[in-house]
Amino acid sequence: VARWASTHDIECIKPVASADLLDSLAPLDLIITIGYGVILPAQILSVPRYGFINLHFSLLPAWRGAAPVQRAILHGDQLSGVTVFALDSGMDTGPIYVQRVLPLEPYEDSGEVLTRMAVLGPEVIAESLQMIAAGVPPQVQSFDGVSYAAKVTKADGRINWRENAISVHRQVRAFTPIPGTWTTRKESILNVDRARPFPIDCELASGEILIENGNVIVGCSEGTALILEEVTPAGKKTMSARNWANGARLVKGDRFV
Repeated sequence: VARWASTHDIECIKPVASADLLDSLAPLDLIITIGYGVILPAQILSVPRYGFINLHFSLLPAWRGAAPVQRAILHGDQLSGVTVFALDSGMDTGPIYVQRVLPLEPYEDSGEVLTRMAVLGPEVIAESLQMIAAGVPPQVQSFDGVSYAAKVTKADGRINWRENAISVHRQVRAFTPIPGTWTTRKESILNVDRARPFPIDCELASGEILIENGNVIVGCSEGTALILEEVTPAGKKTMSARNWANGARLVKGDRFV
């Protein structure tokens, strides 16, 4: 954003602390925040004439916090959406101007969902600005259905093959592309970028790798399995799982841990 602003001769302020914003806010009527990730104090929020509004990627009060799309996919939600609300001193607790529902497709990853949500952003912000200009007040957020979307870490992306295939598939979708979903084989890290549950008629141990008709199939719990479609070996580019297997010199009994 800073590079784009510089290229287009637009002032870009990069505060180290929230208090650094005070001098810049005084002439402004309204501030729009997107992905700012900082809870602003009341003395900041009260400076612009109409305060602050925020674009959040969930249907609040569901998934307040830093990683709403990732947590929604991981939880198995079928619906999500975008919310524009007025910032207050809480974490995503302010009154709501506009919401739009967005179905979550069964094979979408978080990057694809966020891209679709970003396209909705200008529309819902424009509608919210029209409401503010017309003096239409936002609606107080409900206390029902509150959930929290904790920040995602690299450790969250490590696959536990003792989970069933549906859970592992959700994990792959939720944490692709960031922070990435990964596993290890012989102490080498392999990112799993795309996969799907796969029915099998044989018994595979959790993490056990089976090559069948060129497909890379991995055992999960409860007699389920996952077929790997795209992977990224450490230090290499993303490739098909089939190409990875061709060069990995797999032997019977190999497994991910």
